[in-house]
Amino acid sequence: METTGPGPWPRLLAHALHSQIEMHQAYGGVVPELASRDHIRRVLPLTQQVLHTAGCRLSDVDVVAYTRGPGLAGALLVGSGVACALAAALGKPVLGVHHLEGHLLSPFLSADAPQFPFVALLVSGGHTQLMQVDGVGQYALLGETIDDAAGEAFDKSAKLMGVPYPGGAGMAKLAEGGDPAAYKLPRPLLHSGNFDFSFAGLKTAVLTQSQKIGPAAHTEGATERADLAASTQAAIVEVLVKKSMIALKATGLKRLVVAGGVGANRELRRQLNGACDKAAVRVHYPELHLCTDNGAMIAMAAAMRVNAGREEPQAAYGFDVKPRWPLDSLV
Repeated sequence: METTGPGPWPRLLAHALHSQIEMHQAYGGVVPELASRDHIRRVLPLTQQVLHTAGCRLSDVDVVAYTRGPGLAGALLVGSGVACALAAALGKPVLGVHHLEGHLLSPFLSADAPQFPFVALLVSGGHTQLMQVDGVGQYALLGETIDDAAGEAFDKSAKLMGVPYPGGAGMAKLAEGGDPAAYKLPRPLLHSGNFDFSFAGLKTAVLTQSQKIGPAAHTEGATERADLAASTQAAIVEVLVKKSMIALKATGLKRLVVAGGVGANRELRRQLNGACDKAAVRVHYPELHLCTDNGAMIAMAAAMRVNAGREEPQAAYGFDVKPRWPLDSLV
């Protein structure tokens, strides 16, 4: 990451990603201990690969950034331990970054980068939040999920229907061949008058509907299975789109940023694009390959915090991690 680029934001020189999907598929979801052990094996080779691609040496690094939280403690400890050890060996400062801030600022890696202020829809893993973002480190929580997040609703519904891990992507693909109006599923908190979300009831409704359908709900190629996937996706997408548009209207802002793994969902993008066009609102997404967790977004968030004077990297190499860390607590 260069601290200056063609615009006001840092420029990405290179990045690399190793997916653990194949490893976790056998278990139907993430196994924390396996994830942490695999991180230990992969992090240094990936670092060498990125430096080679960028045409840089370790001595060219100015700051070593890492994910401090929130997330799985074991995986966070691997990243923070390696980062702090590497920084100490190089005599360089180190900076711990908030995972969700990385997602929030990831659209600034795009060729169509947003401008502050904006409303952000964060749909990443176990998080579904609406934020008002006035600048780097200036985050006001508008609403969040009170139980299951949108990503969890996708994944848990997928598991109920026998869709292989990762469930969200599998459900979206299955939904392409289904009728989104085939089954009437609830839209929790759609008319609550606030910006909070709830998807636990939807998961229960999917379970009930799949039991009514019977074996066809789990049978590959069955019309009923595709219809249930499409109906589930339609319910989740409608809630996300309508809540986002209400937040934009309430704040008076005309720019929306969508970030996190669920932001890669093509139906969500299609409906948000349509709603934003109708409301004369600009909508921004990270590139598809940067929607899921990646190191580039953490580097970007670190560079933007430093450039904005929000945080000074420290040459202090003791570290801790924050498995739970509210985004709106940042300054």
